[in-house]
Amino acid sequence: MNASVIDTVVFPVAGLGTRFLPATKASPKEMLPVVDKPLIQYAVEEAIAAGARNLVFVTGRTKRAIEDHFDMAYELETELAARGKQELLDLVRGVLPEGINCVYVRQREALGLGHAVLCARSLVGDKPFGVILADDLIDGGEKPVMRQLAERFSATGRSVISVERVPRERTDRYGVVDIGDDAGPLAPIRAIVEKPDPADAPSNLAVVGRYLLTPRIFELLETTAPDQRGEVQITDAIAALLDDQGADAWEFTGKHYDCGSKLGYLEATVEYALKHPELGDSFAEYLKGRTPAPEEQ
Repeated sequence: MNASVIDTVVFPVAGLGTRFLPATKASPKEMLPVVDKPLIQYAVEEAIAAGARNLVFVTGRTKRAIEDHFDMAYELETELAARGKQELLDLVRGVLPEGINCVYVRQREALGLGHAVLCARSLVGDKPFGVILADDLIDGGEKPVMRQLAERFSATGRSVISVERVPRERTDRYGVVDIGDDAGPLAPIRAIVEKPDPADAPSNLAVVGRYLLTPRIFELLETTAPDQRGEVQITDAIAALLDDQGADAWEFTGKHYDCGSKLGYLEATVEYALKHPELGDSFAEYLKGRTPAPEEQ
């Protein structure tokens, strides 16, 4: 088994993005650009690098821009071709490489991440699949995180979830795993809990926006009870999977930016700008020479 057998990746993109209002009032948060590419494109590129050829987007009623982004832009392409702007034409056409299939399904109600993944069941079928949360932008360097997970899955055949160590006082923002005394970076998960109080957290290993799951998860999601907010949490279904098939935690290699928060988004923008092949040097010079505003002094 190799990484290419992970043929399908699911992108839950139905969230409202309220933290970024008013910017997300009419535009999906997944379309927020980091330098010159939207968050969802980084996520798609990561999936393709892991071998995925079928991309399933679980959308909501305000997400048409995502579908348009990965569709052909006839008028734009015709205009660029007529003006002889071949470099820009290649850039636009390269947003979605040849041979990649995009399909879209609606999550009609905001009933949680687990429910969003369940909405993709008929499009995934009876095979292992990945899940990428686009607002968790991870710079994995030459080996993106979904590819790291695919390699682990290829070796074990078990579901595997990406994790990173966070300050213990922040465990109430994440799903958190317990791996006991295992040192990792790959370790069997003994337990997983959703947003535990720091005093009760079993560890500081937080789940971060990348999952590679066996299709058994769909059956478990169907019987997972909603939480107190009426949402079906994928964490609860994974907890059931531990007793059924087992699953592993992978402490990934890479830098994570929480682009669901304004600060994380700004950090990602700065770091990606600094390494941009066209803008990096100029932007670094700007930052060096920037004169602080009076209120910063």
